[in-house]
Amino acid sequence: MSESQKVIIYTDGACKGNPGPGGWGAWLRYGGKEKSLWGGENPTTNNRMELLAAIKALEALKRPCDVELHTDSQYLRQGITQWMANWKRKNWKTAGGSAVKNKDLWLRLNEQANQHSIDWRWVKGHAGDPGNEKADELANRGVTDPQMQER
Repeated sequence: MSESQKVIIYTDGACKGNPGPGGWGAWLRYGGKEKSLWGGENPTTNNRMELLAAIKALEALKRPCDVELHTDSQYLRQGITQWMANWKRKNWKTAGGSAVKNKDLWLRLNEQANQHSIDWRWVKGHAGDPGNEKADELANRGVTDPQMQER
C-alpha cells in the first residue's frame, strides 16, 4: 500500500503537573484530508494522556485501516509493541510483579489497535517535526479546552 493510502497519525499528551490538568491531541491525515482532535482530563497524568491520544485517534477511524502512528512517547510505543504481551501472560503484572498502571487504557488501546494494521513510530519530541509539533499544540489545547473537540 502506498504512503498516500495510509492514515498518518501524530499523537501527543500533555500534563501541567503530574498528576494535574492534562490534555491529549491527535492529528490525522489521509490523502488530502486532515482531522484534528483534542480533549483533556483533570486530574490525570502525562502517560494517561499519551495513551488517550492514540485511543481517540484510532476510534476516529471508521473502518480498518493501514496506519502509521507517530508518537514521542516510548511508554506508549514500547507498551503496545513490546510489553503488553508479557503483561497479558502475567495477568496484568509487570516484570517486577506490581499491577500494570493504566490497565483500563491499555485494554482500550489494544481493542482499537487490533482493528487496524499499525506501524508504531517513535519521533523525538520538541525537535521540529511538523506532525509532532501539531499534536503537541493540540494536546496543550486539550489542557485548557478539555471537552473533546474535532475539526
